[in-house]
Amino acid sequence: MAVAVQLDFKGATLEQYDQVVQKMGFHPGGPGAPGGMFHWVTKTADGIRVTDVWNSRERFEKFSQEKIAPITQEVGFSAPPVVQFFEVHNHLTAG
Repeated sequence: MAVAVQLDFKGATLEQYDQVVQKMGFHPGGPGAPGGMFHWVTKTADGIRVTDVWNSRERFEKFSQEKIAPITQEVGFSAPPVVQFFEVHNHLTAG
């Protein structure tokens, strides 16, 4: 089942986020991680928010442990994100 994931990184900057994306080997507008269906990021009043849709919670959690956590620590994110999961009832793709 698809799952939406919202990650709030307090104190993080978009510049740090860009470093994380680069270290993961991704490019703006390009493909993302295997199992990831959609990804976007925005600045918030106290950091950044990443919103993803994944084909399963398990795939996200594996990627989070193997890539997100170590690389965000490496580039200086001050704390782990506050994570919320949402069951996806339906999703549409580009036509």
